[in-house]
Amino acid sequence: MVRSFTLAAAAALLSAPLVSSHYILNILMHNGKQVGGEYTYVRKNSNSYMPSFMEIIDTDDLRCNKGATSAGTQTYMDVKAGDKIGLKLFNNEFIEHPGPGFFYMSKAPGNVSDYDGSGDWFKVWESGPTGSPTSTGGWPLYGKYTMEFTLPTTLEDGEYLLRGEHIGIHENHVGKPQLYMECAQIRITGGTGTAKPSPLVKIPGIYSKTDPGLTFSFWGGGGSYEMPGPAVATF
Repeated sequence: MVRSFTLAAAAALLSAPLVSSHYILNILMHNGKQVGGEYTYVRKNSNSYMPSFMEIIDTDDLRCNKGATSAGTQTYMDVKAGDKIGLKLFNNEFIEHPGPGFFYMSKAPGNVSDYDGSGDWFKVWESGPTGSPTSTGGWPLYGKYTMEFTLPTTLEDGEYLLRGEHIGIHENHVGKPQLYMECAQIRITGGTGTAKPSPLVKIPGIYSKTDPGLTFSFWGGGGSYEMPGPAVATF
């Protein structure tokens, strides 16, 4: 009995970080360096570092998170097409949940600070499992403190919402994938303007509650992991 208790206690300790560690991607990264502080260029949500769940799948909150409206952040970061861009977690935290990461972009029709994200979006980057999807070591973003990618050089100049998202899949088995997303505001110059990204999507509309990527069981699940949302856009 003592040995059984010890094993159970050890298992509980090992799984604790997966259950309790929440985070928020609220700092902009530009060419490998942090620019500004928390929410300088990122729209501030109303649930802080707590995740969102299935209740936002079919709502406008899926765009930039709960409460992160166009009335919040009134500035943007100037970047060039071809620059490295990304988001960093607050308070020097790390991603401590297994799961995929994404970046979506949507060009504002005018000032990005006035844009509600109701236009077309395209997925510009994703990070899925490179090993077993039922092991934290199979997920490249596990233990990282930033998500970053290189902006295509063919983008149109203009002001954009940059939507970064990480999905924690450790509670998928109880119907509670943890959705962490934020929107940064950027202005792009220097692009060739020849990009015709496809597919274009609307948010909400990228997920359903029955998507395999949102129901896959990390704990003892089998088979491959199917990335949720549209394919990464071609240009």
